[in-house]
Amino acid sequence: MPGPECKWSTTETGAPCGTDDSSGRLAPVFVYGTLKTGQPNHRVLLDGAHGRAAFRGRARTLEPYPLVIAGEHNIPRLLNLPGRGHRVFGEVYEVDERLLRFLDEFESCPDMYQRTRLHVALEGVRAPLECFVYTTATYPPEWVHLPYLDDYDSQGKHGLRYNPRENR
Repeated sequence: MPGPECKWSTTETGAPCGTDDSSGRLAPVFVYGTLKTGQPNHRVLLDGAHGRAAFRGRARTLEPYPLVIAGEHNIPRLLNLPGRGHRVFGEVYEVDERLLRFLDEFESCPDMYQRTRLHVALEGVRAPLECFVYTTATYPPEWVHLPYLDDYDSQGKHGLRYNPRENR
């Protein structure tokens, strides 16, 4: 049985990065890279120091997107090019406003990533779920030609090891 309805109304989701509507509601966030279970930054969602997160399930994007590993630190990037690439695997978390604001800062939103919305198919749930996601809209043109992944793993066969923030 799915958790409580966590889709925000259009007025509540229209807030740009770093804003707070103080509604106390939980926002669904789709994570596809280093924030997923077993990945280097997953602890950010678990430690509670920056707000609350509740795991809601595994999911795939309804539309294909290019998921690439790019830049000098081998960071996973979901390029904001719906219709290209693969249906990307990830996880959905419901997060409170405090954690959403922290994730905006953690993801360098809006400079490195932009918080946008997309629809995912949540395992075990029939209706699509609209979630926040951190995508990349501005990038070097050659990134479009990098290999597209459908499921990111920092230790994957791609051989491109993620360089954690603490090592930069």
